[in-house]
Amino acid sequence: MTHASEKFLQYVWFNKLFSPRQTTTDGLRVEVLDVGQINTDAGADVFNAKIKIGDTLWVGNVEFHTYASDWQRHGHHTDRAYNAVILHVVLFDDGEAIRENQTIVPQLIIKYPKYIEEDFKSPQISFVHCADKIMQGKSKDFSEIFDRLISERLENKCAAIDNLLANSANDWEEAFYITTARCFGFGTNADTFEALAKRLPQKILAKHKDNLTHIEALLFGTGGFLAQSVEDEYFATLRKEFDFFRQKYELNPMDISLWKQFRVRPTNFPTIRIAQFASLIHKSTKLFSKTIEIQSYKSLRQYYDCSPSAYWTDHYRFGEKTEPTTKHISKSSIDSILINSVIPFYYAYSRK
Repeated sequence: MTHASEKFLQYVWFNKLFSPRQTTTDGLRVEVLDVGQINTDAGADVFNAKIKIGDTLWVGNVEFHTYASDWQRHGHHTDRAYNAVILHVVLFDDGEAIRENQTIVPQLIIKYPKYIEEDFKSPQISFVHCADKIMQGKSKDFSEIFDRLISERLENKCAAIDNLLANSANDWEEAFYITTARCFGFGTNADTFEALAKRLPQKILAKHKDNLTHIEALLFGTGGFLAQSVEDEYFATLRKEFDFFRQKYELNPMDISLWKQFRVRPTNFPTIRIAQFASLIHKSTKLFSKTIEIQSYKSLRQYYDCSPSAYWTDHYRFGEKTEPTTKHISKSSIDSILINSVIPFYYAYSRK
């Protein structure tokens, strides 16, 4: 399968399309008595599954990953919430899954008939029950509906912008800064990112626009990340800077528990998103003024394409070194920011 996905694993698992004769990577027979229930909250993918592994009956959680190494890559090895996982279901075995309590999770490389892949990719398979009726709709009717939906969405976003302007003495820069910060939460941490921006006015960041380390110290410190106990030189530098800024600007740090870090892919960890946001602020604290000067979508994309400081090349979290990878914002993430912040602000500003 060229583009293996965890959604495919869920499809195979919940439809019981796997081979009845399966064994764990260490040779124990696996018998799935109850596939369990999908979990839409933080934690493992499935809860209350009933599985017989060898001669032992287990009841607990199941986690899906394309690669076995994703267990560690996603930080589950340090998360107590994953100690209740009784089976790690993967497509490719490239390592062990070790719980936070240092016990090894039984691992299953799932086997299934190869035609299942084609069925999964087929457009005939739909998780939307009314999809067939939608496909029969007249294109003109749906075009009008979509146009109206877009218009309504813009109006709703403009109402939110008007509310921010009313609460910031009509300061377009501050309102745009808060809205853009919210976008960097990408749904999962949108509210928390907005709360961070409201605690740390962009006017304070503007005073440090030429120093990326200071900007990161202010953002991570106010976000509550520097209250942790971490043995790391860069972390210590940021905390020292923030201790000074906290007194100087009378800042009130958030509780780090407000940030959702479970069931979040490493590229979307709040630490990475904050570091990317810091890089954008470093480009220009007058984000709104700079943005409305840009005339083309291509140029906007280029402007919002920013990478965090060098520390994050081999880190996803403070004090946890990883293989070096580029952490620049993806094109789809940039598009999301432009659609949900920049374009609504263009629209709102043009009406004034």
